[in-house]
Amino acid sequence: MLPGSIQITGEALSGAEIKDICESLKENSVRLLSVRGCQLSDRDFGRVCRGVAESHSLAQLNLNLGVVSTINRTKQLTDALKANRSIQTLFLHGTPLLDAGLVTLNGALSTHPSLVSLDLGDCMLGDEAVRLICGMLPPDGAKSGLKELTLSANPAISTQGWARLAVAVAHSSQLRVLNLDYNPLGDQIAGMLAVAVASSRTLEVLDLEGTGLTNQSAQVFLDMVENYPTCLRALVLAENDISPELQQQISDLLSEGEEEEDKDGAARGSSVIPREKPAWVPHNSSSSQMVLMTSGLGESFLAETEM
Repeated sequence: MLPGSIQITGEALSGAEIKDICESLKENSVRLLSVRGCQLSDRDFGRVCRGVAESHSLAQLNLNLGVVSTINRTKQLTDALKANRSIQTLFLHGTPLLDAGLVTLNGALSTHPSLVSLDLGDCMLGDEAVRLICGMLPPDGAKSGLKELTLSANPAISTQGWARLAVAVAHSSQLRVLNLDYNPLGDQIAGMLAVAVASSRTLEVLDLEGTGLTNQSAQVFLDMVENYPTCLRALVLAENDISPELQQQISDLLSEGEEEEDKDGAARGSSVIPREKPAWVPHNSSSSQMVLMTSGLGESFLAETEM
């Protein structure tokens, strides 16, 4: 566990506990704050948001599983994020945001100077939300953007919405990790994503677990990694109607590419530091997991937190 972390799961927080949290935030002694699935009054939620706004040390904020339960709380969080300058990773997994909630948050998220990792899994999002999220994936390094994005389990997003995201991913100069697991994507959308991966200069990890894919999609991805240069290092295809043989072939090719890249770097005496591999976090796990966080300055660190 990181020094300066507060992690509480599934508890009803008292006013005294909220006071302690706020004092720690004010003292800039907290790097990680997780109140996943906790119950707190609207007044206390407002107090926590004010603490977040004033904190200069907070790097990771986990409000998963319904903590931001109303549009009023969404507005309070938005105000906090507009004032905060230090948060790099924000978890809102399992928050009933809907598109309206993301419209409220968008101004704070899209202009935040440090935010590089965003989890909006199971947030009941639709196409309007995707349009806003695409604005957080700026093309050609026009401005800093997200490096890790999670949109798991948002089944209301249509084919048009996923197509828009695929285009944004293809032209994003920042995104490294994209988690789309447990969305009803199917082979057509997977084909769009394959083109996006082939075009991307940075995407290293794509999670398509449980997305309704077949061998048809797997063959497209196999042809891509076999015949075209790509930055992809990991493709998750579990819980799809895909043969183990095809999955293994893709995995083997990605592993070969990584080994060749490492050898080439060593042979050239490259001074580039090898990139960290993301650690996978099952979204239905309640145990403590390792989550990769990457700052906007290029430095990375591992934090223990709960999804």
